[in-house]
Amino acid sequence: MHWLVRPESIRKLWIAFIAILALTVVAEFFVESHPHFGIDALPAFNAWFGFIGCVILVFGSKLLGMWLKRPDDYYDE
Repeated sequence: MHWLVRPESIRKLWIAFIAILALTVVAEFFVESHPHFGIDALPAFNAWFGFIGCVILVFGSKLLGMWLKRPDDYYDE
């Protein structure tokens, strides 16, 4: 079985990814930022902005898929 399929590997990957994300949010407190707008001066704004943008893309693609979807027998005669 491939190592990416094993449950213990998946758990370790999730822990590693969450730790990396947490470290990037913590690192943001030690880097001087130069916000252009008021909202981007908030702590962890980039993380939340990226997350919300990704959620909007996923749900938007689901809605677009429902609108563009054709039946399975669309090309059958």
